[in-house]
Amino acid sequence: MISALPSKTVLKEQLTSILATDLAVRERAYQAAREGATHEEAKPENDKDTRALEASYLARGEAKRLEEMRAALAETQTLVVRALDAAGPVALGALVVTDEDGTEAMFWLVPHGGGTRLADGTVQVVTPKSPLGQALLGARCDDECEVILAGKRRTLSIVRIA
Repeated sequence: MISALPSKTVLKEQLTSILATDLAVRERAYQAAREGATHEEAKPENDKDTRALEASYLARGEAKRLEEMRAALAETQTLVVRALDAAGPVALGALVVTDEDGTEAMFWLVPHGGGTRLADGTVQVVTPKSPLGQALLGARCDDECEVILAGKRRTLSIVRIA
């Protein structure tokens, strides 16, 4: 049974650090794609050569993803960490403890970083856009949530909301 919940402030710091690291990696990927698109060797040798065009598509995609990641990091940095009413519904920012067939799990419902593991792997980040996030939103303690994950129907009981 999960007794002590990790600090949401610490979780926020961990998530911010992970997103910042991912952003740095993505920035390097964008630079490499941009350089590849404008490099001398990328110039077409004939009208059928599409290397430069393909490289520019890749660079454009990397640039778009980079902007999304910058926005996600900024939103996470400004996320207000607050305690939620344990008797109230699961809302954005909630730390939720669930039970599934005697196994407890902890989820943190935030806008970005879905799938990330925090607090030494004990907390999984879930976004409201995910099937699990949608199932948890609005649920209350002792409610059961059904969700299909990886093609399997799962029933989670809400044990605690913080």
